[in-house]
Amino acid sequence: MKRLSALFRPLALCLSLISASSAFAAQPQQLTVGLIPAEDSQAMLENSKKVIDSLQEQLGMPVKPFIATDYNGIIEALRSKKLDVAYLGPFSYVLATSIANVEAFSVAETRKTGKSAYKSLIIVRKDSGIETVPQLKGRTMAFVDPSSASGHLFPTAGLQKQGVEPNKYFSRVIFSGSHDASILAVANKKVDAAAVADRILAAAIAKGVVKQSDFNIVWTSPDIPESPMVWRKDLDPELKKKVAAAFANIKNVEWGDQGVLNGFVPTNDAAYNVVRDTAKILNLDLKAMK
Repeated sequence: MKRLSALFRPLALCLSLISASSAFAAQPQQLTVGLIPAEDSQAMLENSKKVIDSLQEQLGMPVKPFIATDYNGIIEALRSKKLDVAYLGPFSYVLATSIANVEAFSVAETRKTGKSAYKSLIIVRKDSGIETVPQLKGRTMAFVDPSSASGHLFPTAGLQKQGVEPNKYFSRVIFSGSHDASILAVANKKVDAAAVADRILAAAIAKGVVKQSDFNIVWTSPDIPESPMVWRKDLDPELKKKVAAAFANIKNVEWGDQGVLNGFVPTNDAAYNVVRDTAKILNLDLKAMK
């Protein structure tokens, strides 16, 4: 029996080493982070640099940002495991949970508002003479992306409450691809109105891209839960802890249209049930929006 035990010891040691080696190999060599195209790609990269650099320093591994041309590009990259973590809009997050193995874990809190929520606005040029939604009948309208919360879905729900069906009410409806593009489309008289996030309009004004005095706001939404940071559920649990802690430590840093952050605070999937409820009001099949 002793001889048999001695014979199996090398085999057990070998299996143990193989198991340890496999576990080590399973650890990612870098963290890939997807960013929604709220601004043009280059601006998004530049405005996310401090956050990415902080993550990289805290995690002790390379952090590679990725920006797709639209929301669905980020979701598909998550589904196919080409991304580990991503910044998604509220509706695109809810869509992602239905087709990819992801969950929300953190959300930015801005210093300016002290909240992790924002609003959607419908803006027009002040010199257009438009001051109310009824005056938009027969005009041209820009939305951002079919699955954008503040750039399409919440304003559509708000318009429907006023008896407005966008595809019938406006003479033309376009999707610009980003909030910045929608703001500029109104500023440059390419469209009569646009639905955009309040903080992105504020950022464009602060940068001097447009002037606040150039616009009228004809509609404002209730609070929308802020865009979450999400991760793939199948990420290594220890890596998840490190990533969550790293985001929690990012404070007093500027992040794109969000401005200076108080930090990232924990969130969860249930916080986005209000988004799911809005989808029901709109009778939306989120999967069909891919």
